[in-house]
Amino acid sequence: MDFLNALVALANFVLIPATAYGAQLALGALGVTLIYGILRFSNFAHGDTMAFGAMITILVTWAMQANGISAGPLPTALLALPVGIVATAALLLGTDRAIYAFYREQRAKPVVLVIVSMGVMFMMNGLVRFVIGPDDQNFFDGERFIISARTFRNMTGLDEGLVIKSTQGITIVTAIIVVAVLFWFLNRTRTGKSMRAYSDNEDLALLSGINPERVVAITWIIVAALATVAGVLYGLDKSFKPFTYFQLLLPIFASAIVGGLGNPLGAIVGGFVIAFSEVTVTYAWKKVLIYLAPEQWEPDGLVQLLSTDYKFAVSFVILVIVLLFRPTGIFAGRVG
Repeated sequence: MDFLNALVALANFVLIPATAYGAQLALGALGVTLIYGILRFSNFAHGDTMAFGAMITILVTWAMQANGISAGPLPTALLALPVGIVATAALLLGTDRAIYAFYREQRAKPVVLVIVSMGVMFMMNGLVRFVIGPDDQNFFDGERFIISARTFRNMTGLDEGLVIKSTQGITIVTAIIVVAVLFWFLNRTRTGKSMRAYSDNEDLALLSGINPERVVAITWIIVAALATVAGVLYGLDKSFKPFTYFQLLLPIFASAIVGGLGNPLGAIVGGFVIAFSEVTVTYAWKKVLIYLAPEQWEPDGLVQLLSTDYKFAVSFVILVIVLLFRPTGIFAGRVG
């Protein structure tokens, strides 16, 4: 029984939260890796793109809630999500036409585009803060739990109660669907194959009759969808605060680089590596060890390697180690 209680506690505080967080990072890292693999630069505005998509979704959600529109047990934000994706796609396409297209035509070096993306990042961040404010915003409604601790304890008779939040379940299911659709698109459709060809060899793709502007536009639309979904899922599961998405840029880039920048599969694997590392290192293991260790060996302290305040430091350390010893990441960077 003690082993089962320890397993439930581990699931509550490590396995389930890290899986949901990993799915959110993976979706964010997929957007970063597609931009790098196809457009050849690291987009530092991606975190604030997530914030913008989530902001539009929140505003539409509030309007729906005010008019009595809901999704029943599911969050109303899921109904508002398509509007957020369309608005974000329009913003990214407009930004590309107004800013990035000029540097692309000039064949600017990637480092120039990185600096430009930082300027776009600050503009987006200011826009989101101006429209919705800098504070936490609550937009969650619907059922809070898939299974509650009390229900689980009554079912099993264990001391520990398993808790699965609806936002965690929605995050995992949505991520699976989005990733499956993305990989099907990249590998099975003509447009997806064109994007992969453009990523592998731009000059050869142009000689084959592939329209580069169409590839660029579709890439931005896909990135808008990924960023909005990731931003909304993170906001539902944690909270929405514009500056939080700026901070998320480090673990998202760490996920993409650890997995292999430019490789979608690597972005997914990297997302879960970073998420499980952050949660494992910052979790206080006392509760689990109390069940597993003999009574005389029960720890007095929290048995916590790092405070949760330093969770982003874990991403940074992993990123540095990977860049030093395996710069290509787990998988060689390539779209597809």
